[in-house]
Amino acid sequence: MQQESRRTYLPAAGLDWLLSFYDPVVKLFGGGKARRTLIDQAALQPGHRVLDIGCGTGTMAVLLKQQHPDIAIIGIDPDPKALARARRKAKSAGVSVQFDQGFGDELPYSDASFDRVFSSFMFHHLPAEEKVKTLRAVLRVLKPGGRFHMLDFERSQHGAHGFIARLLHSSELMKDNSESRVLSLMNQAGFRDPRKVGERAMLSGHVAYFQAVA
Repeated sequence: MQQESRRTYLPAAGLDWLLSFYDPVVKLFGGGKARRTLIDQAALQPGHRVLDIGCGTGTMAVLLKQQHPDIAIIGIDPDPKALARARRKAKSAGVSVQFDQGFGDELPYSDASFDRVFSSFMFHHLPAEEKVKTLRAVLRVLKPGGRFHMLDFERSQHGAHGFIARLLHSSELMKDNSESRVLSLMNQAGFRDPRKVGERAMLSGHVAYFQAVA
């Protein structure tokens, strides 16, 4: 944990002082509906072990547990302030979710230990050099035949991605989030059948759904 604390990371809301606004803003701009679609795509079954990487304030992990009480869910994020909110959120909702502090490219879990891994609105935060490392870490912890499900802002052909996305996320980070680039990175990491499975327009920008098989 001491080594992790020396690594830099982008807080869940981009800046620490924005954290209290993060959940209401995401909800206002359609994040809840977008995440519910992501969960539906995963076809979760009782007994599944599920990991939410870059879980932030825990909204996705708590929603997963509420909708599927018979799964085991772990959320991981490097931001201790966001994780504190996530734990309070889970307690308030009356659900059991394990929240761990850590980075997506150094997942502290055994090989082949999860049936599903989720990522929502996180991938575009990663520096280019960490993206394939993170995807390889996800592949390592997935069971054979397990699936990775990802929702994120998608860079359009014209490079536009919405006011909130422009406000919180630099164009330098967004340039790696085109469909072709994301699928290429998944292929490089060793996933089978990476594909885009959906898209939607949100007030905060265009988002896309991706999935791949371990």
